[in-house]
Amino acid sequence: MPADEPIFAIARHRIGRDGDGVTTLVCFPSCPLHCKYCLNPQCFKDEGTYPRYTPESLYEKVKVDDLYFQATGGGITFGGGEPGLRSSFIAEFRSICPKNWKINLETSLNIDEANLDTLERCTNQFIIDIKDMSPDIYKAYTGKDNARVKRNLEWLSKAGRASDCTIRVPIIPGYNSAECVDDSISQLKAMGFGNFDKFVYVTDRSKK
Repeated sequence: MPADEPIFAIARHRIGRDGDGVTTLVCFPSCPLHCKYCLNPQCFKDEGTYPRYTPESLYEKVKVDDLYFQATGGGITFGGGEPGLRSSFIAEFRSICPKNWKINLETSLNIDEANLDTLERCTNQFIIDIKDMSPDIYKAYTGKDNARVKRNLEWLSKAGRASDCTIRVPIIPGYNSAECVDDSISQLKAMGFGNFDKFVYVTDRSKK
C-alpha cells in the first residue's frame, strides 16, 4: 500500500487545459529539473509544509466532482512538480476511482523506466513537456540531461501509446527559437508522435 504523499494544490473544474472534459488538477511537489522559468516554484519547498493524502483520502476529496467527470469524459490530471515520481500512489488511486474517470499525467518524462512502466498501465493521456529535443538547449534550460526523456519517448511509442500523448513543444525566450521547435517536432514525428502543443513561454524576457 503506498504511503501518504504531500500535495501542494488541488484545482477543480478545469476545462480544456489538462485533458478532455472537466478535470481536477492534483499537484505533487518535487522535480528532477530546475527550469529557469519554473511555473510552480512551490514544488521545491519543504514537503512538510503541505498536507498529505493517501490514495483513499485523495479519492474522498475529489469524488465530489464525479458527475462532472462522468458526464464530460474528464477525470484527474496529476501534475507538479513531477508526478511521475509518485507512480505507486497514482496506480493505487487508479485502482479505487471509477473506471471511466480519465487519469492524465503532466510530465517532463525525465523519470526512470520502472516508474514509466507502472504509469503506462494506469494513465489514459500523457501530456509531455519536452522543453526541446536538443541536448544542449535542454541542459541549458533545465540543468539536466534529456537522454532519459528520449528513451522514454521511444518506449511509449513502441508500447503503442503515441496517440495517447500530447507533446508540448514551447518556444522558450532566450533558449530556443521557432526553428528549434520545428526541428524537435520533426524528431518526434520520426518516433511516431503526432499530437503537438506549440506555444511561447510567457516570461519577462518574452514581454520585451
